[in-house]
Amino acid sequence: MPAGGIDVSLGEVAASLALVVLAIAVSIWRRTELEGDIAVAVVRSAIQLVAIGYVIQAIFDEDSLLLVAGLIAVMVLFGAFTARRRARRVPHAFWPLLVALGAAGVVTLGLVVALGVFEAEPRYLVPVGGMVVGNSMTAAAVALNRLGDEISDRSREIEATLALGATATQAAAPSLRRSLRSGTIALVDSTKTTGLIFFPGTMVGMLLAGADPVDAVRLQLVLLWVLLGSVALSALIATTLAYRNFFTAAHQLREPPQP
Repeated sequence: MPAGGIDVSLGEVAASLALVVLAIAVSIWRRTELEGDIAVAVVRSAIQLVAIGYVIQAIFDEDSLLLVAGLIAVMVLFGAFTARRRARRVPHAFWPLLVALGAAGVVTLGLVVALGVFEAEPRYLVPVGGMVVGNSMTAAAVALNRLGDEISDRSREIEATLALGATATQAAAPSLRRSLRSGTIALVDSTKTTGLIFFPGTMVGMLLAGADPVDAVRLQLVLLWVLLGSVALSALIATTLAYRNFFTAAHQLREPPQP
């Protein structure tokens, strides 16, 4: 390993597969039947990361913000498709997810650039944009999954509230609050324990690359707080747009879709 940096060889990458073998062995031993999923996950992660590595290198070489916008747009699109599979009880969940992820990415990156936190360059916007979209996707998916369960479980209560003259917004408000909390609580909890129970990936990467620990901590704090904002925004937008799909224009509860 060179001083002030890190150079991982293909041999070292291959050696790390020993831990994958360990995971497969545990699955076989305890009969969790996850061996196939683990193998697929390893192969897909290798192919996808190598491919995106070449794409990012090309974007860095071109130094084009237009290419950055295109890459993030693709991330948002695939993120919405992926999250939709976790929100099967939410009617027409794709469009709320697409808007939520797109807004989270644009607003978050726009603010960090406008505030001078990061420069408007591909080397900053690509990795930060990927983290923002990825975490926003998870939060929005969890929030909508919880929203679908909430509306289904509380259907009689909601119908009774509507019968008493409440609007769809008033009837769904408790479910929206709990769904928003579910979408954001995981990152909030992990942020609370950062530095005590675990070191985040960015900080670890910088330390392995030979960066000063204080610089690594500062960058990690920026990213944690950026992610908190983007996750809260995406979960809020997704739930706010999606809950209306459960109601008719006359504020009547629709029949819930089959999960």
